[in-house]
Amino acid sequence: MEPRHGAGQLHTRQSDQGRPHAGHSGHPEHGTHQMPGQGTHPAGHGPVDDEHMVHSQGQHAGHSVAMFKNRFWLTLALAVPVVFFSPMFGHLLGYMPPSFPGSLWIPPLLGTVIYLYGGQPFLRGGLNELKSRKPGMMLLIGMAITVAFAASWATSLGIGGFDLDFWWELALLVAIMLLGHWIEMRALGSAQGALDALAALLPDEAERITDAGSETVAVSELRSGDLILVRSGGRMPADGTVSDGQAEFDESMITGESKTVLRSPGDPVVAGTIATDNSVRVQVTAIGEDTALAGIQRLVAEAQASSSKAQALADRAAAFLFYFAAGAGVITFVAWTLLGSISDAVTRTVTVLVIACPHALGLAIPLVIAISTERAARAGVLIKNRMALERMRTVDVVLFDKTGTLTKGEPELKDVAAVEGMERDGLLALAAAVESDSEHPVARAIVAAARGRGLTVPKATDFSSMTGRGVRAGIDGRTVYVGGPALLRELGANEPETLAAVTATWMERGAAVLHVVDDGGRVLGAVSLEDAVRPESRQAVAALQNLGIKVAMITGDARQVARAVAADLKIDEVFAEVLPADKDKKVAELQGRGLRVAMVGDGVNDSPALARAEVGIAIGGGTDVAVESAGVVLAGNDPRAVLSMVDLSRASYRKMWQNLVWATGYNIIAVPLAAGVLAFAGIVLSPAAGAVLMSASTIVVALNAQLLRRLKLNPAQAR
Repeated sequence: MEPRHGAGQLHTRQSDQGRPHAGHSGHPEHGTHQMPGQGTHPAGHGPVDDEHMVHSQGQHAGHSVAMFKNRFWLTLALAVPVVFFSPMFGHLLGYMPPSFPGSLWIPPLLGTVIYLYGGQPFLRGGLNELKSRKPGMMLLIGMAITVAFAASWATSLGIGGFDLDFWWELALLVAIMLLGHWIEMRALGSAQGALDALAALLPDEAERITDAGSETVAVSELRSGDLILVRSGGRMPADGTVSDGQAEFDESMITGESKTVLRSPGDPVVAGTIATDNSVRVQVTAIGEDTALAGIQRLVAEAQASSSKAQALADRAAAFLFYFAAGAGVITFVAWTLLGSISDAVTRTVTVLVIACPHALGLAIPLVIAISTERAARAGVLIKNRMALERMRTVDVVLFDKTGTLTKGEPELKDVAAVEGMERDGLLALAAAVESDSEHPVARAIVAAARGRGLTVPKATDFSSMTGRGVRAGIDGRTVYVGGPALLRELGANEPETLAAVTATWMERGAAVLHVVDDGGRVLGAVSLEDAVRPESRQAVAALQNLGIKVAMITGDARQVARAVAADLKIDEVFAEVLPADKDKKVAELQGRGLRVAMVGDGVNDSPALARAEVGIAIGGGTDVAVESAGVVLAGNDPRAVLSMVDLSRASYRKMWQNLVWATGYNIIAVPLAAGVLAFAGIVLSPAAGAVLMSASTIVVALNAQLLRRLKLNPAQAR
């Protein structure tokens, strides 16, 4: 079956069964419909509440944003009286806390609640890190608050005669660490929504045809071989083959292509796609885990698992500090014990272990991430994964999906050729007149081109669509046709040799060709349409190459189409005619060469590649699944926003390092002093002084992180 205009192929995509189909297809005249991800949700699938998103990997495993938020506010409320009634804190500020019966027990009792309630995520996380033998931030925090808790209770109960009143430090440490984790988790979304978004592409029920008529059944009850009815506007519940009828299918959620595809008897259809204009009967060929959509779902899960093993910068710093603090604590205790002072050994060891967890480290990275995500959002870049932010600065190649990313994903008039005696502008005006009543994207492109050139378009009458062949209309008392090869065959029209030579070159580069024919069967000329390259794509490619980053393009389109676009944009490497299920293999191939890959795409078939790449960047106007699979989302369609991501990654990484150097540098100096290495010279860092310096370091990293606000991110000003 020919496409609606029979115009050849604007784009040749490969279906999941490996069968090429026309990207520019038969599209009977109808209105627009709402796309997934634009405010609607399939039955049974509601929107996700960001405040309650649960992280299932890393140090935030099983923790929601709301949990950290709630614990922080309650801990902060309890911390105020703990700090105010702390004798050590009062001594530091030169005031005497109020004294009344029971006042001395306020810090211990409220501090215990803070330790058990506010500190619970860190204690559990620390145990998990200990069990997995991967010490990090959680274990460092858990160790510090546990030592402070035990030492403070010993002091409050008068055990051992120690003066280690760390209740106020415990309260502030837990509150600040909860704040840091809340800031970080709120700034970053969960990367696990991709699988939910994939599941949401399937309807809950299907209409199965039986001998007695039809029945509505749950999708889980369908079996291979069943005959189902998919009504206009309905979504395919399973993979199948059209057995009766024909309809335009919206496959954009699977392929990323914006144009509908005509499916007729014998053609395959894929679960999750939508019949937009007519009802069709489909024989089910695959259900559940055997569908193409389920295959993509498995690829996404595998790719996410393969890319989740890297450890973030702050985690590596926390691991270093844990070993440093634990080693320093052991050495301190042994050294002071050998010197014959058990009391000093305990005091110094406790001080070392408590101040080894600086507030600065808990806030250094979250503050940078929070400010970075805010700056990025203003530039139309939404950061969902902190590892994506860190990795972008190291990327060697950016792999762009072609359609809808480097191109607009919609046809644009490219050339016009007329036979002798016919003006090119006159031919275009005639074609626009015939197409003026059509809502097809090709028709809109022709009409827009004519208007853009200021042409006078004649008035058309008696418009009609010839499905799979073209359109016709009455112009000044004669009938004029616009269509492709199928139309020429039906009318018995022959293309003049001179015109055929021109259109042949158009088709070689993958353009769609439409002929204009009069009612006498004479071919008057032809027009070509191609997927429009975004003007900003040229700037984005050149700027990335100037930064030393290679640019590659991947597409399911025919090689001649891909080569034409690549030549236009001067792209370094092209992967053409790639099956939807194989895109992530191309990412793996690049990685196998030792290259770090950033993948930019917008379709469901891009989602495994987005998840496998070091950095997955989704076009915000794309599908829900692509957006959920990516670590970064471009709110608009401007590929130059990738440059903003590079700039932001480099700037934020510098700030992270600066803050970590300060936070860890403070420890490297303060811990030995707290351990008493200069005690022989009369220089000893008291517990109170160590706590004050720790708070000062927090202020320094907070102010340094604020300097990121000076970074200007404007995709339109790409280098």
